[in-house]
Amino acid sequence: MISRAKSQKLKVTHLCKTAEVSESGYYKYLKNKDHKKQKDAESLALISQIFHDKKSKAGIRTIQMILERKYGVKMNLKKIARIKKEYGLETKIRKKNPHNIFAKKSLEARTAPNILRQKFRQKQPNRVYSTDISYLFYADGKRAYLSATKDLASKEIVAFNVSQSLGLDTAYKGLDELLTGLTAEQRKRLIIHSDQGTHYTHPMYIKTLKKYGVTQSMSRKGNCLDNAPIESFFGHFKDEMDLKSCKNYEELEKSVAKYVNYYNNERAQWGLKKMTPAEYRCHLESLAS
Repeated sequence: MISRAKSQKLKVTHLCKTAEVSESGYYKYLKNKDHKKQKDAESLALISQIFHDKKSKAGIRTIQMILERKYGVKMNLKKIARIKKEYGLETKIRKKNPHNIFAKKSLEARTAPNILRQKFRQKQPNRVYSTDISYLFYADGKRAYLSATKDLASKEIVAFNVSQSLGLDTAYKGLDELLTGLTAEQRKRLIIHSDQGTHYTHPMYIKTLKKYGVTQSMSRKGNCLDNAPIESFFGHFKDEMDLKSCKNYEELEKSVAKYVNYYNNERAQWGLKKMTPAEYRCHLESLAS
C-alpha cells in the first residue's frame, strides 16, 4: 500500500512531467510564493493603516508619500495598487457638487477679466493667488463659512478665516494683513483670482486691491474650472476633516487652523516633488536666488 506522502510525491512528479518543469523549480516556486505572501502581509498592514487613517480616501500616490515620509518605506505604485485591489481597499472618490457653494450674483456688479485663463502652473511664489469661500457644516447641522487664499506656485494657503455669516468681511477680513506682508514690488506683480461672487465684485474689495496695486482676475461666469486650485483645497479639506465632531464654533475655528497648518507644513503633495507646500516654497525660492 502506497503512503499518502509517497502518493502526493508521485502526483507532483507526474504533474511536473506533464507541464515540462523540474520538481526543484516547482518547490522553489512554492517557497517564493510563501515568501511573497509574508511580504504582502507586512506591506498590507502599513497600507491598511494609512488607508483607514485617511478614512478610505487615500489613493496610491498619497499612500506612497506617507510610506516614505512617515515610515521610511519605499514601495512602488504598482505594488500599492495591486495590494489595494487584492485586499479590497477601494478608495472613495469625491463627488462633484453640481451646485454653486453660495449664490453667484453678478447683476450690477463689476467684474474683472479672466487674466489667469487657467494658467495654474506658476513657478514663483506670490505671483498668483486663488481665493474663494466654501460652506462648513459642523455640530447638529450648524453652518459656517471658510474663506481661503492659495498661492498657485507653492500651493500654500497664505490666508484664511472662518465666519458664522456670509457678510462682506468673510472675504475681506485678513486681506490687508496679507497684502501688507508683501513688498511693494511683490504686490505690483501679484494677481488675485476669484469667481464672480458678490464678495469679489463689491466696490470695497475692488478698491482694496487697487489701493495695494494688485491685479484682479475673475473666472468666467458659471465656469468653476477657472478657479479649480482653491476648489481642490476645499475638496481635500472636507475629505480629511471630521467637522461634525466639532461641538461648537470655537472648536471649529481651532480645527480649521490646525488643518491649514498640517496642509502647509506636513501634507506632502505628489505634484510638488513629494514635498509639503512650505518645503516647496523654500525650494522655489532657492532656485530663484
